Amino acid sequence: MVIALDVYGTLVDTAGIAGELRRMFGDLAQSAAELWRAKQLEYTFRRGLMRRYEDFDTCTRQALTYVQRSLGVSMDEAAERALLEAYLRLPAFEDVPEGLRQLQRSGARLVALTNGTERSVRSLLQNAGIGEHIGTVLSAERVRSFKPDPAVYGLLRDCSGGAAEGSWLVSANPFDVIGAKACGIRTAWLRRDPRRVFDPWELSADLVVPDLRSLSEELPRSAGV
Repeated sequence: MVIALDVYGTLVDTAGIAGELRRMFGDLAQSAAELWRAKQLEYTFRRGLMRRYEDFDTCTRQALTYVQRSLGVSMDEAAERALLEAYLRLPAFEDVPEGLRQLQRSGARLVALTNGTERSVRSLLQNAGIGEHIGTVLSAERVRSFKPDPAVYGLLRDCSGGAAEGSWLVSANPFDVIGAKACGIRTAWLRRDPRRVFDPWELSADLVVPDLRSLSEELPRSAGV
């Protein structure tokens, strides 16, 4: 069984950048972190639809520029570079290291399926202390698009030998879960925030769990392992 894990917001906490942002944005640091993530995703959606591909690192940089202008904060090139480097040191969620170990013990093959560039994601996973658990990084840059483009989920199909039933997509992002389901891939939604509501579409997750440790307990039963 192949388990593909989303990275940003699923394995690593994008809100973890708020501490670094506080130096430049002060009391607006949390708002800056949330806006940065929102615009980062928006830019991937827009570029995917427009077929105007620039990689995830570019979307991240452009989103940071938007945040600066929106919140009225000016920073020099060195400060901006420092924040972008800090984005490669986002912390793993507390449950992730043990959850990954438990999934590996179940015999599953773990891969990352991500909008991020392979180079940045490998650095991110290593810096978060979880790189040893994920040998393969399936980056959307291979197809020059972004989730939820079916071409990105096609990378997982190829990795699984062309059989959707042999793979799962695990993500904390509802749009990602829906995208994978639309491609016939079984999915697990990590509902990290119990207040978060899933999109009321005709597609829903096969499994809903609060964290990776719970997933490692529930997934073998759901997958019939």
